[in-house]
Amino acid sequence: MSVLEALGILLAGLGAGAINTVVGSGTLITFPTLLFFGFPPVVANVSNTVGLVAGGITGVHGYRHELKGAGPTLKRLAPASLVGGVIGAVLLLVLPPEAFAAIVPVLIGIGLLLVLLGPWLSRRTAERRARAAGAEVAWHGPVLVAGVLVGGIYGGYFGAAQGVILMGMMSALTTDPIQRLNGYKNVLATIVNAVAAVTFMVVARDQISWAAAGLIAVGAFAGGWVGSKIGRRMPPAVLRGVILVVGVVGIVKIVWFS
Repeated sequence: MSVLEALGILLAGLGAGAINTVVGSGTLITFPTLLFFGFPPVVANVSNTVGLVAGGITGVHGYRHELKGAGPTLKRLAPASLVGGVIGAVLLLVLPPEAFAAIVPVLIGIGLLLVLLGPWLSRRTAERRARAAGAEVAWHGPVLVAGVLVGGIYGGYFGAAQGVILMGMMSALTTDPIQRLNGYKNVLATIVNAVAAVTFMVVARDQISWAAAGLIAVGAFAGGWVGSKIGRRMPPAVLRGVILVVGVVGIVKIVWFS
């Protein structure tokens, strides 16, 4: 690996760590970068997943204030992310890349629609809770857990725009402020990346480029800190706008340039 290649991968990790913390889809930066420098697709995907865990750690730490009191919610959702991440990682190793090619843009599109409709859906949810004397809508909890499981499978398999999908589902099914949801998203996506990375280390060590993963990790670690500083200061409307733009770019990239 040349110095120029190493610098390019390091900077890609920095950008991916920052954008993952703000919205997700950092994989759309690092994965193409590794392909550009000649890494095989599976090696690039696996190495990228391993490296980006570091950015998730600093991103979660950066959103620690928004996560105060979030223990009960995360205890309910985290197991779904963990199981989904393992399933997705195994699917990456046993299925051809074409298997998810058709569904990925659809999932991202659904996530974007839910983000766009989030304020209206949240108001409807709040109205239902008010009519039910503050109780949660009965079916929202199980549907959200199932959605987080599907998002985890997708994240363990590829990961690009996992954050968009998670934010969309949580915007639709909860009444929490969007910055708090972003904190949830950072925790859940980091769990998925971490368990997928461990799965790869156990069953596919030969598919990991440790040099690439290490460079991405260093860049993403710094990027997660930068992203948390930026994301936490964004007004809700601006944050939703960023999510929509990134999601659309992801769909275009996957459909027309993959």
